[in-house]
Amino acid sequence: MKKLYVLILAFIALSFLVPETAHAIPAFARKYGFTCTMCHTAFPKLNDFGQRFRDNGYQIPGQEGYEKNVFEIPPPISMRTPVGFSVYDSKQGATSGFNVYGLDLLAAGVLHKNISFLLIYTPRIDEPAGDYAGPNNGANPSQLGSMESANIVFSNIVQNALNLRIGRFEPAYQVFSSHRSFYIMEPYEVYTFTTPANSYLFSDNQMGVEATGHFKSGFKYGLGVVNGNGGNPDNSNYKDVYLNLVQIIGKGDGQSAGQRIGVFGYYGWQPTVLPGSVVAPTGETNGSGNKPFYKLGGDVSLNWSTLNLEVLVMGGNDDKALNTLDPTKDYRYSGGFVELDWAALMNNRLIASVLYNWVTPPSYDNGRSINAYSALVRYYLGDWTAFNVALHGEYTYREIGTTNPTKDNLFTVLVDFDF
Repeated sequence: MKKLYVLILAFIALSFLVPETAHAIPAFARKYGFTCTMCHTAFPKLNDFGQRFRDNGYQIPGQEGYEKNVFEIPPPISMRTPVGFSVYDSKQGATSGFNVYGLDLLAAGVLHKNISFLLIYTPRIDEPAGDYAGPNNGANPSQLGSMESANIVFSNIVQNALNLRIGRFEPAYQVFSSHRSFYIMEPYEVYTFTTPANSYLFSDNQMGVEATGHFKSGFKYGLGVVNGNGGNPDNSNYKDVYLNLVQIIGKGDGQSAGQRIGVFGYYGWQPTVLPGSVVAPTGETNGSGNKPFYKLGGDVSLNWSTLNLEVLVMGGNDDKALNTLDPTKDYRYSGGFVELDWAALMNNRLIASVLYNWVTPPSYDNGRSINAYSALVRYYLGDWTAFNVALHGEYTYREIGTTNPTKDNLFTVLVDFDF
């Protein structure tokens, strides 16, 4: 086992010595002739310009109406996939292997002035892609096929102040994106934490409609109405609602410059009687006995030079009717994370990061408490036009439970590339 750890560290060290070569650039960079770092601190994390570009419906702010639409350019399609080697160590023993850690197919662009779209499809990946994603037992694919995003954006209905996104999308309350994190193996644990009888998952992209806007004062908002079931058909006639409020202080958007502080809330319903009396041809059912749940949280993003500190704290509450562990009490939990990212070398070629995750469930469910400590190093290959290949080393130590906790270690080295 020690030899494997030494090999991993050697791989990370040697990554800095690999010669640089040119590679194809993703769809938006190809369209505009930009470098990847125009929109990204380092892919996949957006910088301030990239965030504003996204907020403006994938149009350069101030250039609406002058954009080439998807009929005037090559097909705006990109792909991202990481491949590499992992070592997992727990009290039961250790294992290791080579894996494909996922595949994303992306298409996005402008259809007409202030009308744009985004599609992200994750195709099915069968074994031997690797069982790191969960207990597949060899019977199920390691990555299920999913239309992760499929939405159309109507921008500047009221200039800057009102934009609409319709379809399946990443909700505004995910101020720190679970899909654009530097971490590939370690999620934001509070995003993926599930409560006893509630199918809602904070990390899911949702289906519905969302209004967003920003103002010269630095104030931004996001307001949405969604099913709350991720990519599944709705299970009741009730709809979930959320609100996200953000204030930017200083120049920037809080991604790589300026300071950002925000609050968010989510209020949803979960039926206790399923299925309902009616099941639509599209799969929806009118489940009954609906009981409420909510999530409340706050977040900050602080920047100094090339350091970015991100902090999120969230609490959740499920109605006692959804608490199968103790039906006499509401199920209440809290959690969050602290992440510090550092960019170095020309064009942010080197990224280093540390991350602490925690989740604190109620005392009668303390076997699912989580404390996780992670660190990574990413080094990007390519010439000045495109840093779209990253050599990535990542480590996580996790403790699950408080009494005789499960302790595990996960080392991963991989190549992450997109084009």
